[in-house]
Amino acid sequence: MAESTDATVLGQNSKPEVNPAPAKPAAKPAKTGAGEGEDEILGKRRRIIWACIVGYLSVSFLMFLRFFFPRTLFEPSTIFKVGYPSDFSIGVDTKFQKAYRIAVVREPERLFVIYLKCTHLGCTPDWKPAEDKFKCPCHGSGYTSEGVNFEGPAPRPMDRARVELDAEGQIVVDTGRVYSWPKGQPSHFNDPGAFIAV
Repeated sequence: MAESTDATVLGQNSKPEVNPAPAKPAAKPAKTGAGEGEDEILGKRRRIIWACIVGYLSVSFLMFLRFFFPRTLFEPSTIFKVGYPSDFSIGVDTKFQKAYRIAVVREPERLFVIYLKCTHLGCTPDWKPAEDKFKCPCHGSGYTSEGVNFEGPAPRPMDRARVELDAEGQIVVDTGRVYSWPKGQPSHFNDPGAFIAV
C-alpha cells in the first residue's frame, strides 16, 4: 500500500508544471471606409455646434453693447429761415406747412406766421382758398386767414410763431416761442415779435 501511495504522489508530482501564457490582446479591427465617414460626420457636428455657440454668444454680446447707445430722436430745429418779406404776396402762403407746420400770412402793413396746430386736439388745419379759411380735418374747426376760430369745437385762435428779420433781411421764425390769445383774455398777437411790419 505504501508503494502505491508513493506512486500516486510521484505520479502527481511527475506532471510538468505549465505556466499559462499571457493572453494576447485582440487585434483591433482595421478601419474601414465606413468608420472614417462616421468620424467626419462627428467632426462636422462638433464644428456646427461650436459655430452655433460662438454665434449665440456674439449676438448676445452685441445686444449687450447696444444698450450703451440709446436710440434718440432728433427733432428739427424750431428756429429757421423762410426767405425775404418780398418773397410773399398778400394772402396766405402754405409752402412751409409740411416742413415746419406753419403758414406765412402777409397783410398790407404786416407779416406774421401762424403755427398750424388746432387748439382743439392738435391736428393740422388745412388752408382752403375757395372758402378763405383754415379747416381742421379732424373735428371741423374753422379759422379765419388770421387764425382766429369762428366755427367748430376749437376754444381759441391758433398761436403765432415769433418772427424777426436777421442782418441780411431774411425772416427768421421760431416756433419754440409762440404768441397766443387765451380764451377770455387779451390777445398777444400785437406784441413785439408776433409780427413784422412791412
